[in-house]
Amino acid sequence: MRKLIEFLVAKRHWLLFLFCEIISFVLIYHNNAYQHGIILSAANSITGSITSLSNSIVSYFDLQKANLNLIERNARLEMEVAALQEQLEEIKIANIPFGKVFLKDSILPDSLLKYDYITANVVNNSTIYMTNYITVNKGYKDGIRPDMGVVSPDGVVGIVKTVNKNYSVVISLLNVKLKMSCKVKNTNYFGSLSWKGGNVQYAYLEELPTHSVFQIGDTIVTSGYSAVFPPGIMVGVLESYDKQHDDNFFSLKVKLATDFQSLTSLCIIGNKNQNEQLTTEKEAKKND
Repeated sequence: MRKLIEFLVAKRHWLLFLFCEIISFVLIYHNNAYQHGIILSAANSITGSITSLSNSIVSYFDLQKANLNLIERNARLEMEVAALQEQLEEIKIANIPFGKVFLKDSILPDSLLKYDYITANVVNNSTIYMTNYITVNKGYKDGIRPDMGVVSPDGVVGIVKTVNKNYSVVISLLNVKLKMSCKVKNTNYFGSLSWKGGNVQYAYLEELPTHSVFQIGDTIVTSGYSAVFPPGIMVGVLESYDKQHDDNFFSLKVKLATDFQSLTSLCIIGNKNQNEQLTTEKEAKKND
């Protein structure tokens, strides 16, 4: 308290000066119309600036909140669009007539009755390795099991390898470990189709006997000589051929019908009699 009193005593001249100035401004404000208007206008201007700044600050924080709400709403809309696109893909592929697209009108509808057809969407896919795989969004709860055939609207894709509840992994035709029984369409000449690596557009049909009859541009389809694929599913088109090293068989270069780098929707084919066929064949081999 003493220090405050000492400070006021020391600054008494300045305090007196400020008091007189305030009294002067009050007298001028009340007794002079011109100065009264100027001071009032200046006060209003300052008050307006302060109010505007305050509103800007409040609006900025409100804008941040609104922006967060927009981001959240946009994320929800994107999820809804993705779900609708997935449903559209499933509807689209489910409505593709197998006889016209997958089977290219090559087999009778009655021969397809022993097969189940399950549509699925691709969630992961590789094409740059020697052993490529494809992951789809269907699992054993949807009826998928190992050794089911997989096709696209254009042709053969691969064979289901592993399955869990919600997902399945397909061994792609672009996998050097996969071999498939295929033939030249409208003939009985068949061989083993496999990918050699490198160009993702081509595979090779080998072990075709030298007395086989074919020509460039012929269609290559599944032979049906397995428990996986029905006969006649599109594989590709014969582009060129050569004799194998032993000269007893031809090696056919096949341009694949499926574009493996743009796969989105697939159809998984299940042979209802697969287990019975495999068991019978296994028993027959035991007796050899």
